[in-house]
Amino acid sequence: MRSGDRLGRLLGQRLVRRPGQRPGQRPGQLPGQRRGHRLGRRFGWLWGAYGTSALGTWLAFGAFPLIAIQVLHAGPAEVAALSCVGAAVGAVVAVPLGPWVEFRRKRPVLITMDLVRCAALLTVPAAFALGVLTFLQLLLVSVVVAAADITFRAASGAYLKTLLPAEDLLVANARFESTAWTTTIIGPPLGGAAIGLLGPVATVVADAVSYLLSALGIRAMGGHEQRPAPREAARLRAGDLLDGWRYILADATLRPLFFNTALFNGLVMAAQPLLAVLMLGRLGFAPWQYGLAFAAPAIGGLLGSRLARPLVTRFGQHRVLVGSGALRAIWPVGLAFLGPGAGGLLLVVGVELGLIFCCGVFNPVQATYRLERTPTGRVTRTLSAWAVTTKAATALLTAVWGVLGSLLGPRTAIGLAGVFLLATPLLLPRRTTARRPEPEPEPELEPGLESEPGPELEPGLESEPGPELEPGLESEPEPEPESAPNRS
Repeated sequence: MRSGDRLGRLLGQRLVRRPGQRPGQRPGQLPGQRRGHRLGRRFGWLWGAYGTSALGTWLAFGAFPLIAIQVLHAGPAEVAALSCVGAAVGAVVAVPLGPWVEFRRKRPVLITMDLVRCAALLTVPAAFALGVLTFLQLLLVSVVVAAADITFRAASGAYLKTLLPAEDLLVANARFESTAWTTTIIGPPLGGAAIGLLGPVATVVADAVSYLLSALGIRAMGGHEQRPAPREAARLRAGDLLDGWRYILADATLRPLFFNTALFNGLVMAAQPLLAVLMLGRLGFAPWQYGLAFAAPAIGGLLGSRLARPLVTRFGQHRVLVGSGALRAIWPVGLAFLGPGAGGLLLVVGVELGLIFCCGVFNPVQATYRLERTPTGRVTRTLSAWAVTTKAATALLTAVWGVLGSLLGPRTAIGLAGVFLLATPLLLPRRTTARRPEPEPEPELEPGLESEPGPELEPGLESEPGPELEPGLESEPEPEPESAPNRS
């Protein structure tokens, strides 16, 4: 009897739902929240492809500057041009690709961009083996890779929005963010060891292979992707290139977030070369100490990305977005007080740990927020404009801070960047406006689950139109009631 009563209680707990509880929803579980957060086989392939290419990118981190210095004997100006000009020109090249990709299926675009990056990178070891490698080739390859990277990111965001329901976007973006920080921790040490044993060209080969594996993974996803709605105009016009910026600037919430992201990323990246000069030059840190100071704090990004969704569940999306966006701006100014020895090393690690932790929370929330506020038919153009502006701003601010570092010294320039970063929270959206309504896209079907057309009616059973009224018998409009007399 006891076992039977216990079984009955268990069945009652499983079968009886509380008021407002949906079928399959656990007590205390939010609507749309899934047990174990399984996002499906197709997302698993996309996630694996992203992790593979990200690992390859970090394995080859710094390979192009090393090749330019060790193989081509390039000077500081050429190395700086390789970093800034390649990204800036690649951003310009990517401008027309966003509107072009918007009206095409995204999965073939993702595969094509992976293959383009793979082919472009493989030209470097091929030219090196033949003894014909030049600085111009490195510059052209960096431009092609930068343009393909922007296009891939824009298309992948649009594809993700059609692949998953809205309530799963934050979980997916948090997984991408945690993967990015994991590869940041693993990739540079492995890449450094490979460069020491085999040379920098070997890591470029590894990066190219990672893009090939990514393309194969996206190809293995399978399924059917619906064709986007056709463009109204037959040809791409010059004004269409600015559609992404028009939409961002017209949205009262995305506009401040757009300027905040571009300015914050640009200032943080602009201070990195000056910090390298300060640590490796004047303060006398060893290269392994410099690498440790930036590799170890990446654990904060992994932890932050894991906490992003629980924080949003408890405090709300807008509060977490503004709070983490403001907190990430208070850390970099501390680098202006960097000194030599173990104390200075701990200061860099502490500042970077706090900064990266806040970024780990902010980035997936911001990516989800941006996708939710952008209609499906505009995602690619919006993300492309966002990425182009961010890369261009980073290149411009890096060049400006390089001049400031030469005039004022690296420490003063780093402190100036930190002071400007303290003002970036003023650009965060203070309130959330109502989202623009859009029709929900039809979810993609797994292979083998495509819907079949309904049965056709037999000939003669089609619905016939009703009988027409004879002339003069049309229904007349009812007379309107007379208005009440004015009582004033």
